[in-house]
Amino acid sequence: MLILLPPSETKRTGGRARPLDAASLALPSLAPQRAAVIDALVALSADEAEAARVLKLGRTQLGEVAVNAALREAPTMPAVDRYTGVLFDALDAASLPAVSRRWLGAHVRVHSAPFGPIGALDPIPSYRLGASASLPGLASLRNVWASAVTAALAAEQPRFVLDLRSEAYVGLGPVPASVPSLYVRVVAEAEAGAVRALNHFNKHAKGALVRRLAEDRPRVSSPAGLLRWADAAGLRVRAGAPGELELFA
Repeated sequence: MLILLPPSETKRTGGRARPLDAASLALPSLAPQRAAVIDALVALSADEAEAARVLKLGRTQLGEVAVNAALREAPTMPAVDRYTGVLFDALDAASLPAVSRRWLGAHVRVHSAPFGPIGALDPIPSYRLGASASLPGLASLRNVWASAVTAALAAEQPRFVLDLRSEAYVGLGPVPASVPSLYVRVVAEAEAGAVRALNHFNKHAKGALVRRLAEDRPRVSSPAGLLRWADAAGLRVRAGAPGELELFA
């Protein structure tokens, strides 16, 4: 099973004094796209005012421009530790035992805007770039990433993909049609057995799900296998629309 996670806008600072090694990231076939986006982001950072406009930064966020300018030399840390926010706080990868962290490294990809999907343990620097940004001198991020990411995921030949990304990041790399997958929607019960989508608890539920998977480390290779594991684990899930899984918060 391969799990796709969205990134988070908020990130921890610091890390090891070892700069980004783009060649060592998961899905090495994405090297040309990574180089193009990193080059464009660093170049944009030479003009603080323009970078603030493009990245929609407020006056208190202008320090993010310098963060992007130092992208190639900045300290790095594993992606699953770099990101903070509701999903990654619920996952709390730092508190997991080593065997569970290795499971995350083998089974989880975090889909970032500047690097594409990266391994959970791949060391990355801090940065500021969202899926909807449009960098000067570069095609839209969707045009840069979508087909290349889909091809790279197909080349990995996963038997099953669990997609927990937001729709914006799905647009930067749809799961190949040839690969069985489930897109997760977090829901709650409403009246008369109906369900409603949740926003506030959406990210927390996804992070908690991935933490439980990392703790149990099940051998799941199909949508049916995931449903069986979830039932045995006492989690409330059910098949939704075709290709979707409803996760009850």
